[in-house]
Amino acid sequence: MTTRSVIAAASTGVISLLVGNTVGQAADLIVLSAIAMQTVMQDLGPKFERASGHKLAIAFGTMGQVVRRLQDGEAADVIIIPRPGIDDFIKSGKIEAGNVTDVAYSIMGVAVRRGAPKPDISTSEAFKHALLAAQSFTYPNPATGAAVGGYIVQLLDRLGITDEMKPKTVLLTKPGLTPNLVANGEVEITVNHVQELVAIAGIEIVGPLPDELQNRFVFSAAIVAGSKQTGGSQQTDRGFEGAGRFPAHTAGCSRD
Repeated sequence: MTTRSVIAAASTGVISLLVGNTVGQAADLIVLSAIAMQTVMQDLGPKFERASGHKLAIAFGTMGQVVRRLQDGEAADVIIIPRPGIDDFIKSGKIEAGNVTDVAYSIMGVAVRRGAPKPDISTSEAFKHALLAAQSFTYPNPATGAAVGGYIVQLLDRLGITDEMKPKTVLLTKPGLTPNLVANGEVEITVNHVQELVAIAGIEIVGPLPDELQNRFVFSAAIVAGSKQTGGSQQTDRGFEGAGRFPAHTAGCSRD
């Protein structure tokens, strides 16, 4: 199954569950979500609204941003971020463990501009060589709170090429879709969550990172303690569970 069709299947599966769980009065629900889930949520949101009668107000940001916003007291009914962030909120009492659902997982992929030669990334050494050979490189900026960016920093260090990559690394100063830098020709190659890559028309996915370098991110949806729309939040949380059955992409990472 291709990456695009799996994302579509995720949304279809979620909606089938949402329809079965839609009860009670319509409500306005505030959702804070990680940018990596933006493609799925933008497809899912309108379908959920039609199926449930609830209205979703969705704001996207890095995991760090979502965490800070909630810590600073911003109102939200549901948050969707990588599982480690949810676990920290459980410890602090902002989220109850019973109100958490793992909704999707993400693997890391490599992309270049559409029509550009695709480098060999089949092994750790091949991937390392591809980065060293590239004229420019981008990934989500860890300074903005992007969890995937923190992992890539560790990955470059593990490969022993941190110093070599610094001069040719281009990072966004604000949270955003870094693959756009590749699509518009500003940067040659990028590493990111595959579901972020597949959403950009001007790039081509080379493939997933080699298994020995791969990192699987689990995304969870959680009801925020004190939510005034608990019933609607529970429907949203249960509904998103369908995405866990149809992961946002596959390890095979078809390039269709």
